[in-house]
Amino acid sequence: MSFKLPKFPYLYKDFEPYIDRKTIDIHYNKHHAAYTNNLNKAISNTTMMNFSIEKILKRAHVESSIIRNNAGGFYNHNLFWEILIPHTEYIHPSTYFNKIIQENFSSFDFFIDNFSKVAANHFGSGWVWLCVKEKKLTICSTTNQDNPLMLCGIGCEGIPILGLDVWEHAYYLQYQNRRLDYISSFWNIVNWIKVEKNYKTAMKM
Repeated sequence: MSFKLPKFPYLYKDFEPYIDRKTIDIHYNKHHAAYTNNLNKAISNTTMMNFSIEKILKRAHVESSIIRNNAGGFYNHNLFWEILIPHTEYIHPSTYFNKIIQENFSSFDFFIDNFSKVAANHFGSGWVWLCVKEKKLTICSTTNQDNPLMLCGIGCEGIPILGLDVWEHAYYLQYQNRRLDYISSFWNIVNWIKVEKNYKTAMKM
């Protein structure tokens, strides 16, 4: 068994003006595809060929850095594309999920501000996550392609339901060093329906 690059659900141009089509094209067809291919090569002829990606991630810290980085890159990008939606289809969080956010962060605006600050202040490459941990929503960040499912004491544990890629390849063609502008634009293309579904699934685990 091998992992497959999931079909991109939209046209690359559908996220403009917030993320340009060239960035999406390179991000998906070069970076995400490379993580997928390299993961398959790394687990070829090993018992991990029959593991789910989640099971691989949970033992990634005891495997090689190649498996850790590429398993994370494969999973993280899968989630990233799933929680994006063209701005023409954007809707705000439902009344139900907005209430959940308020219960955890006092207000939706406070959540956006808090998450954005973590993303802006994250040093170097990595990801920022909204996770379910012990039935509560938390915000944390990871370096490189690590994620909250990895059991390696990275200080960011839980079940990720939303993730923001802050590697330079995610935004540099359009925004150069203006990471703050990229972060601000991100909120215009978040698929809150999918994030809410992820939340409900995580709460059952």
